[in-house]
Amino acid sequence: MQKLTIGAIAAVALGAAIYGFVPSQVPQSPVRAPAAETGAPLVPVALPAAFSDNATIGQRAFDANCAACHGANAAGRQGVAPPLVHKIYEPSHHGDEAFQRAAALGARAHHWPFGDMAPVAGLTRGDVALIVTYVRELQRENGIN
Repeated sequence: MQKLTIGAIAAVALGAAIYGFVPSQVPQSPVRAPAAETGAPLVPVALPAAFSDNATIGQRAFDANCAACHGANAAGRQGVAPPLVHKIYEPSHHGDEAFQRAAALGARAHHWPFGDMAPVAGLTRGDVALIVTYVRELQRENGIN
């Protein structure tokens, strides 16, 4: 019985060793796609033909306070911060008050691997409401309702 057990273990070990040295049937390309550049936009964003007056003001506030991290037109930035033009931030999942709280208090990382968001100093609730109007118009133009 002991010889049978030793033989079985040896056969399994030999099989594993052979399997590890046999090349895969799927050819592997030696060329790899380049890694996305840090800061590159994470999503393509279609712009509406025109923004409402409030969204236009919100865009200015976004560009001054949010774009450094969340990218131009809220497209996100590789290795920096997530896109706000994304299904995760649709109104039914992250309501307008979630944006207010994130700007005022910061936000713990919970959907993305970018780390925590710091509070944004100097923004009033009115400023953030205009920024949200801008983001929501971008979202609608990109099929996020």
